[in-house]
Amino acid sequence: MKYELPTKATRETLNIDVREVEAMLQGTAIKIPPFPEAMLTLKDGRTLYIREAKMEEVPAMLEYMERLMKVEHDFYDIVGARVYSEILGWKRKRLKDPYTLVGLIDGEWVGFANGRLMSEDINISLHTMALARGGRIGAAMYYAKAYYGFEIIGSKEWWATYESYNGWYRWGLGMAQPSYPWPDVQHELGGARVYYVTKKYWDSTVKDYVRQMVGNDLNFEVTDEVRKANETFRVPEELLV
Repeated sequence: MKYELPTKATRETLNIDVREVEAMLQGTAIKIPPFPEAMLTLKDGRTLYIREAKMEEVPAMLEYMERLMKVEHDFYDIVGARVYSEILGWKRKRLKDPYTLVGLIDGEWVGFANGRLMSEDINISLHTMALARGGRIGAAMYYAKAYYGFEIIGSKEWWATYESYNGWYRWGLGMAQPSYPWPDVQHELGGARVYYVTKKYWDSTVKDYVRQMVGNDLNFEVTDEVRKANETFRVPEELLV
């Protein structure tokens, strides 16, 4: 777009270093404390190792999500597409203040959870996924990221929405989450209804509910044995959905 100048300019052409543009596009980041690695004994006895995802793992994660996009039931296609864009947004620095957690069992990627900070007070829950059956891996990953948000980051509110009926049933209904007036307040995932949990509600009710569902608490004293068993990152060969 070009307008005629309202006054004479000494220089009519400006050369801009794109690094300065990038500073505007990224914005100022909130300093987020790292997620400390953790392990958790699942209900079926397996040990789930949870840590932050690594940037070098992104290509393998994107390849998996590409396959998930083609699954046309239970909203896996749209979840796959959205998670793909969120992982890529993290890599390309086009997602504000994100965090990405992976769950591993003997090096195999079996769980995923991510979100981002809207502000220092509001934590946006994006997606939580189990990539393998059994043991309530999805619940464990949800518990890990909610614990991270409230107990480590120090968020005051947790905002979520649901694409699938199962997700709404398990978390929206299961945690008796209230919602903000819609459409006045909308979640960024498609402008859907915002379901929320406050820190007070987390402390009084939700934390214990999810912990009971998982069956065990997070253990941040990860053993050398568990760490060694998960040195590699391996994407599942099959889509178990």
